[in-house]
Amino acid sequence: MARNVEIKARVDDPSTLFDRARAIADDGPVEILQDDTFFHCAIGRLKLRILSDSEGQLIHYQRPDSTQPKESQYCIVPTSTPHALRETLVHALGAHGRVRKKRFLFLIGNTRIHLDEVEGLGHFMELEVVLNEGETTAYGVAIAHDIMRQLGVRDDQLVARAYVDLLSTNA
Repeated sequence: MARNVEIKARVDDPSTLFDRARAIADDGPVEILQDDTFFHCAIGRLKLRILSDSEGQLIHYQRPDSTQPKESQYCIVPTSTPHALRETLVHALGAHGRVRKKRFLFLIGNTRIHLDEVEGLGHFMELEVVLNEGETTAYGVAIAHDIMRQLGVRDDQLVARAYVDLLSTNA
């Protein structure tokens, strides 16, 4: 499975964070609309991300719920029929929840900076430090902390849970 180190934080001032991300990024921003449906899953989380009528990704991932940077293991399988796949998975597994968001993606080295506007939740920032073969979790954590510092993200802004879980507690 592929691995990365992730953090998620609530954003108080999306405009300022956007400017800071743009200033340190190697690439971006790229605007992406995402519609994620989560399915009941015995191990980790399983979601179908619909990007358009003809593009989607089935994503399985495992990571602990922690506010601190943590390792996530994941698999991504592309699909050209995301709506039909969602219907099949809903019938087979049952839907656990749905998350719709507008995401701005920035890249800095091996790290993805996501600035998200999540329907029903508000503004968030995610970092995903992609780990290559042989790179340790500690290496990814150090990069995440450095980028958090550059962006001005404080520890008290960090969020432990997935958007789908946050939405279910808001309901």
